[in-house]
Amino acid sequence: MPPPEPPESPPSSVHSALRGQALLNQPLLNKDTAFTLEERRAFGLEGLLPDVVNTIEQQVSRAYESITRKTDPLERYIGLVALQDRNEHVFYRLLLEHVEEFLPIVYTPTVGLACQMFSHIYRRPRGVWITPEHCGRIEEVLGNAPFNAVRLIVATDNERILGLGDLGAGGMGIPIGKLALYTVAAGIDPSQALPVSLDVGTDNEELLADPLYIGWRHHRLRGDAYFSLIEEFVSAVQHRFPRAILQWEDFKHFNAFAVLDRYRRGLPSFNDDIQGTAAVVLAALFAAQRITGIPMRDQRVVILGAGGAGVGIARQLRHAISQDGLAGDRLQAAVAVLDSHGFIHDGRELTEPSKREVAWPRDLAAAHGILTDQEGKGPDLEDVVRALHPTVLIGTSGQPGAFTRQAVQVVAEGADRPVILPLSNPTSRCEATPTDLISWTDGRAIVATGSPFEPVSWKGKTIRIGQANNVYIFPGVGLGSLVAEAREITGAMFTAAAEALALQVTDADLAAGSLFPPLSSLRQITAQVAAAVASRALNGCANLAYRNDQIAGRISQGMWYPDYPRLVP
Repeated sequence: MPPPEPPESPPSSVHSALRGQALLNQPLLNKDTAFTLEERRAFGLEGLLPDVVNTIEQQVSRAYESITRKTDPLERYIGLVALQDRNEHVFYRLLLEHVEEFLPIVYTPTVGLACQMFSHIYRRPRGVWITPEHCGRIEEVLGNAPFNAVRLIVATDNERILGLGDLGAGGMGIPIGKLALYTVAAGIDPSQALPVSLDVGTDNEELLADPLYIGWRHHRLRGDAYFSLIEEFVSAVQHRFPRAILQWEDFKHFNAFAVLDRYRRGLPSFNDDIQGTAAVVLAALFAAQRITGIPMRDQRVVILGAGGAGVGIARQLRHAISQDGLAGDRLQAAVAVLDSHGFIHDGRELTEPSKREVAWPRDLAAAHGILTDQEGKGPDLEDVVRALHPTVLIGTSGQPGAFTRQAVQVVAEGADRPVILPLSNPTSRCEATPTDLISWTDGRAIVATGSPFEPVSWKGKTIRIGQANNVYIFPGVGLGSLVAEAREITGAMFTAAAEALALQVTDADLAAGSLFPPLSSLRQITAQVAAAVASRALNGCANLAYRNDQIAGRISQGMWYPDYPRLVP
């Protein structure tokens, strides 16, 4: 699919008091060699630029040539970050026109390595960094943000970065990357987006011992002091940016649920690891129904991994299955979750509230023969799939190889076309490779992964592996919420997003083996998801009142396109 067409109306004029080198150093105003001769005279740029006046298309071509000359993914990441720091219009146009090629660089899997190496590849600041030293002054610190009209914030405390754990200040790479995807997919104006690192320390001893580490060099803030900082931060956002929505990102699962449940009604906010991942999985199952013919009420799901993603998926799937008519013990038994100690049921000691939420009653577990034994050892994955005969197997464990051949073949014995989703990322953390899953099931498994994988050749057929990438969901949720000025971002809005995404999967996609549409159509997909989210928001949780038939126009008008404005002194 060709890249999105630019808007029909010419870019607007922007007034700027900056001149000369100061203007060239402002990445949202800098045009590099695309400044016209008139602009060069008006802004004191004559002699500071080469003679040629380029088009943005020529600049994008030059940037593409420069980036693709690099063979190492991390070097490509560094090159793209340097471009973003120099000229944001060219950066976003480049991503927009080559989204499938560069998405694995600006986001998973390469961003994981970039976060690990963040202190060693750091170039220049972006966003806002808040530490415990700022307590009592967080609103003042937020006031130092480079833009005043912030509508969208992505904030992390850096403790659970992808499947890599506590990366301290290096976790800032995730909010920066996600906001880049918001602009590419949803057209969020970069001047309205703010990445935030809640740098409350790290328990990663390697980072604390690294002389180049750039973060707050202390062990992590915990307990009341931690939640007091979060409380002050939320209050500061509400006062400083009252029209903003906030995405919580990569918090440890206990904190993730506590923060989400405490603040989502007072501050329009969501947690992408919990809710976005769940919506992507639900969309995959909606699409898979067209292959398997199995309705939601007849699905049997086993989830390996009980962090934020695993519990969020369990929440979302149980809701969807209940909406399809299942209730009581049959609903409870439709979704089973395992953690590192085995199957979760309330006969075990469960200290985390989120795990208690997904635990089976002890009697139900006993009836299925999957109780913890006398030595305290819980049933493992193979025991559970042998007892439950799932139609769907999902991995959010961060444990490579966790889907063993034996367990997968047991799943395949009980399902003609099992849906198997090893979602942990980056690639090194994936529970099983698509090649193995397809081989072990004699080509019957329907596979989607959390990280990108190459197509699989099987008995003369090429099977495209869809990536269950949250980028299909969170930009549309954000844009739809902003357009509707949602007071709260509800579970129903995520269900609407999943339904809209599943509708974008064509018969050709399914025939090729993919449960997701091509990422090349990401902006068009996001527009559909945003429309569904805004429509659901208008039914009770939005500040704006307008007709559903007006939504598409408002979304189109709200999508920023990277084309240079005319600069006026």
